[in-house]
Amino acid sequence: MDRVVGGEDRGQSMAKKPATYADLEALPEHVVGEIIAGELYASPRPSALHVTAESYLQILLGRAFGLRDGDGPGGWLILMEPELHLGADVLVPDLAGWRRERLPSSPKVAAFTLAPDWVCEVLSPSTRNLDRKVKLPVYAREGVRHVWFVDPVTRTLEVFRLDEGRYTLIATHSGTGSVRAEPFEAVALELAVLWDESH
Repeated sequence: MDRVVGGEDRGQSMAKKPATYADLEALPEHVVGEIIAGELYASPRPSALHVTAESYLQILLGRAFGLRDGDGPGGWLILMEPELHLGADVLVPDLAGWRRERLPSSPKVAAFTLAPDWVCEVLSPSTRNLDRKVKLPVYAREGVRHVWFVDPVTRTLEVFRLDEGRYTLIATHSGTGSVRAEPFEAVALELAVLWDESH
């Protein structure tokens, strides 16, 4: 992710001005902006591999857990790229999910202040460090119970669970087979679909 720091550097003796929501709104339309610890991060729109994995994962999980289609258990609100306002931080995960008992319906707002129960970041070379090193501690601070990292280049799914304020890697799935991954283990997920290799 290309990093843009809010405010101007006016010399070594002056601290950088924290980024504001106005800085986010001033970004060009072709980038995604986030504010973390007072810094503005801007990244280009993702590649086709990234979008494919994100889109198919939204379809698979959304049908089974959001819409309760077929044998899915339902019970979740699952959204693509919601804007999260978590304290002073503004994050945009690729996917996020809330259990319906915590968020019965989608609120009529532009941004969410209730932290999700699950987030998924689809990794790309330009966002890998941001997702793993900068955003992950914010998710832990806010009590996001599960985080997934999907890498369409290496064809892997990493599943993390929050335990006592820290994330533990509980599974790494790779290849094209079917897997069951927390917190959606009630339904098998075919990895080949995410890599667009199921046809």
